[in-house]
Amino acid sequence: MKLKSYVQGQWQEGEGTGQILKNAVTGEVVAEVNSKGIDFKGAVEYARKVGGKNLRHYKTHERAYMLRDLAKHLLDKKELFYQLSYATGATKVDSWIDIEGGIGTLFTYSGKARREMPNEKFYVDGKLEHLSKGGTFQGHHICVPKEGVALHINAFNFPCWGMLEKIAPSLIAGMPCIVKPASLTSYLTELMVKEIIDSKILPVGSLQLIAGSAGDILDHLDMQDVVTFTGSHSTGVKLKSHPNILNNSIPFNMEADSLNFSMLGLDAKPGTTEFDLFIKEVTREMTVKAGQKCTAIRRTLVPEQYTSDVIKALSDRLSKTTMGDPQQEGVRMGPLAGIDQVKDVNAAFKNLLVDTSIVYGDLNKFDLIGGSKSEGAFFPAMLLYCDDPLNKTAPHNVEAFGPISTVMPYKTADEAIELAKLGRGSLVGSVFTADNEFARTIAYGTAAYHGRLMFLNEKSAKESTGHGSPMPQLIHGGPGRAGGGEELGGIRSILHYMQRTAIQGHPDTLTAITQEYQKGSTRTEDVIHPFKKHFEELKIGDSLTTHRRTVTETDIVNFAGISGDNFYAHTDITSIGEGSIFTGRVAHGYFVMSAAAGLFVDPKKGPVLANYGLDELRFIQPVYVNDTIYVKLTVKSKQDKQPKGDEIPSGIVKWDVEVLNQNEEQVAQATILTLVAKR
Repeated sequence: MKLKSYVQGQWQEGEGTGQILKNAVTGEVVAEVNSKGIDFKGAVEYARKVGGKNLRHYKTHERAYMLRDLAKHLLDKKELFYQLSYATGATKVDSWIDIEGGIGTLFTYSGKARREMPNEKFYVDGKLEHLSKGGTFQGHHICVPKEGVALHINAFNFPCWGMLEKIAPSLIAGMPCIVKPASLTSYLTELMVKEIIDSKILPVGSLQLIAGSAGDILDHLDMQDVVTFTGSHSTGVKLKSHPNILNNSIPFNMEADSLNFSMLGLDAKPGTTEFDLFIKEVTREMTVKAGQKCTAIRRTLVPEQYTSDVIKALSDRLSKTTMGDPQQEGVRMGPLAGIDQVKDVNAAFKNLLVDTSIVYGDLNKFDLIGGSKSEGAFFPAMLLYCDDPLNKTAPHNVEAFGPISTVMPYKTADEAIELAKLGRGSLVGSVFTADNEFARTIAYGTAAYHGRLMFLNEKSAKESTGHGSPMPQLIHGGPGRAGGGEELGGIRSILHYMQRTAIQGHPDTLTAITQEYQKGSTRTEDVIHPFKKHFEELKIGDSLTTHRRTVTETDIVNFAGISGDNFYAHTDITSIGEGSIFTGRVAHGYFVMSAAAGLFVDPKKGPVLANYGLDELRFIQPVYVNDTIYVKLTVKSKQDKQPKGDEIPSGIVKWDVEVLNQNEEQVAQATILTLVAKR
């Protein structure tokens, strides 16, 4: 079977013969891949002119719903992906991480975008900056989609997740993607892309696939494009230093080598829950995907006095890990992804042996359940020991991308920190301890060298996602050797594909641009109460200035009795004076806001369905007995809401609430959210 690229809206085979891809279990030919003859320049231009234009036509929430629908479609087709995934050497668990974990990322980004981003073609970032004394000149930031293409160059170990976790934020941002998977397992990526294209859920031109070499595609990128790369540090550096990348300052996000650590705490002696959890997690990270994970545990840091216990416990557990054909019942670890990987891992393993000794495993003697020793890409789990890890450097410099980990002893917390840092930048480190002070020490000592730190103990173990599981909500990346890039991380990763631009001008101008009311811009009042207007009728800046209310001593006493809030400033006049910031009996802050609501709420049934929430509440200065307050209520922003089931069609309206006193001084500020019906 010849794999095809999907470029310029068509499936195309490469010219001539290409690279033969083999089943990692049996050595049988699975496919042939070749991108010779593909018009890479044309693919880039098509993405910009067709894909980008089509994607940017939609608002953020519309693109988010596309991702949700796509996730549902792929989930319905998952068994197709599982069947082909076995050829990569993946077990059912391995495939679940790759396939359903990737699909789950689409769901996550769809939900976060709809909850945390406005339904606009842009994103307003941060808060208004006051740049002038009179308030007529202000500044803000907006983020808009880059008008280029996101080129995603992925590794062989996660042919599904690796693609999906990158295209999700790109597509939400409104940026089309060209996916270039590693050739070795590209047949699985191709299958998933075929299902995506056939679904017709994404706008035309949103996604293209290059099966085979990337050719001269980097030559055709410009300053509006973005490149992401997952793979070896050496390849990443070569790509990142491409003249066109440098000359055009093209953003380049890299995830590369990572000698991740896992640390057993000084308190976690044999027999503790934390010790047992540590043994289980290290074993799992050595054997899941046969150790072919960028987050796998390569360096196992253990208190010196527990070293022999750890080696014995790990050896016992590894001995129960059966290896062979992933489709055979009882198999817990499959082969590496290909024969070339066996050669690479073996070479790295030999380099590790310069400074380590084997304490478990035998390259020449291992059992298989199914599969071929001669034609398959099998590599047994190997546990190494380094007796002097502060001075013997191989375990800190050599990454064997397979089921290999090195046990290293440490004496003190400071020594453990130094060992963790010797990896020169990692994606993740984990610490197993019930001692929160120890955890705090390790966190502060190692955080600068790691993209993520996981602390696990008996309390968190049941719901933990584990050492090796990047989550869409959190950054996936790391400094130094790990590439210095960031993937995932929630909304932050979406903004990676957008241009952050400062805008300056009059508040009216900034309100018009951002579609959010900016303090100092023109407020519009009419005879119709804004709570009597439907969602479609409300405009940014629609306002109400309320009548006034004088706060009495009785108000304060009654509110204290109802609320139970008897703070001295409200109830004990004799305590006010020296040592107090108040000069008299002061009204409760929450009474002030309750009274404010009483001033601006229209009591009759109308379009306002419910109070949806309260944000950014601040009490700016005290309200004393006999102070008179009033409210300036202004429509701050609007967000459409898709109804569920038989819900009343509605949208969320954010209102700026400014509470002032008789001296025109602001005493309180808040943003309230209401659910407002549509016509």
